[in-house]
Amino acid sequence: MITITVIGTGYVGSVSGACLADFGNRVICVDNNPEKIASFQKGIIPIYEPGLAELVNRNIISGRLEFSTDLASAIKESKVVFIAVGTPSLPDGSADLSFVESAAREIAAVMEQYTVVVNKSTVPVGSVKKVSAWIKEEQDKKGKSIPFDVISNPEFLREGTAVYDFTHPDRVVLGSDSPGALEIMKDVYRSLYLNETPFIETNPETAEMIKYAANAFLATKITFINEIANLCEKSGANVQDVARAMGRDGRIGPKFLHPGPGFGGSCFPKDTRALAKTARDYGEPITLVEAVITANKRQKEKQAEKIENAMGGKGSLKGKTIAILGLSYKSNTNDMREAPSIVLCKILVSNGAMLRVYDPAAMDEAKIHFETIKDSVFFASDEYNAVSGANALVIVTEWHQFRNIDLLKIKNIMSNEKYFFDLRNIYKRKEVEDAGFKYWGVGK
Repeated sequence: MITITVIGTGYVGSVSGACLADFGNRVICVDNNPEKIASFQKGIIPIYEPGLAELVNRNIISGRLEFSTDLASAIKESKVVFIAVGTPSLPDGSADLSFVESAAREIAAVMEQYTVVVNKSTVPVGSVKKVSAWIKEEQDKKGKSIPFDVISNPEFLREGTAVYDFTHPDRVVLGSDSPGALEIMKDVYRSLYLNETPFIETNPETAEMIKYAANAFLATKITFINEIANLCEKSGANVQDVARAMGRDGRIGPKFLHPGPGFGGSCFPKDTRALAKTARDYGEPITLVEAVITANKRQKEKQAEKIENAMGGKGSLKGKTIAILGLSYKSNTNDMREAPSIVLCKILVSNGAMLRVYDPAAMDEAKIHFETIKDSVFFASDEYNAVSGANALVIVTEWHQFRNIDLLKIKNIMSNEKYFFDLRNIYKRKEVEDAGFKYWGVGK
């Protein structure tokens, strides 16, 4: 059994810590937020992620998983330390490594034995070298010379399916120039290694680039189908048929070919910006990624334009009530970071609309993000409460419960206007129009 410290109990840290414990390791998750740690210790999970609560509680009971604010004690007991802290975007698009640096220096200050330091946070190319330099610098200040290795081990977790993704990965990427550190990491992931999960062993820079390249490619795929959807709307084509035909091509595949209001969340927006900034810094700008960033911003704004144009054109939203179903950036999460709903709702309010909003998991987060427009927003108790008296209904996030709405019921409780905007294409036009609504999808 390897003892592991995970620094940071956010989305990546909590999922990684719980899953590593489930692999048979002893894991101490550390955070400097006492309230968050107290919540985890009680088995109360402060983030919405299916299956995580059961995993945490099972491993707390088994004694393999602990939560603590005492970083020094945890590191002194650990052979491996994961850095799983946030790397938000700075104003110039680059990744803010201040939390990573702080963690690295804290590790250096208290470690007493050879330690493998693992960059689990999403960090730009060259970050392993930076973490190594910070640790060495801190050791030099204290007159210490304890051996260590730093390794890049990027995560590939999808919110809503993160537990499954961690335990059934397509691959495990390990970037290190130390054969010894690589062998230790194989022991950490022994359960996956024995199941013949592909392990990609490479140098740190390549491992760091793999993460950004993968996310940028997926973001590009989403943006491409959104751009095609916009053209389909103007030309009379149906983007769902286009996407289905494209997806049957083995070179392309069907995943991430679902048009919508643009991508959001904690990864794609900041990672595309960080990759674009890194490329510019190296004098090799990736113009395709730059275009994806611009197009995704425009896609979010276009949905508000679509709604206003459909309801009568400029100025038509004044005095109108619009129901918004789904606020998180995707289903099965409460994450609203850079969610399309934020841009959409703020534009609709600025154009004079009143909103009635509902999300199965993200209502508390919505109240924070909508603080500046709260006087124009009613937070509903469910989807039917949201559409009551509304002139229009807008589906922004494809939660399962929104896929089978009682159309007759909402028709009877809405106003005389029956606008139905399906920004995830989860309904067929005919069934909605037959129920008496005016229907708009994306790309059809």
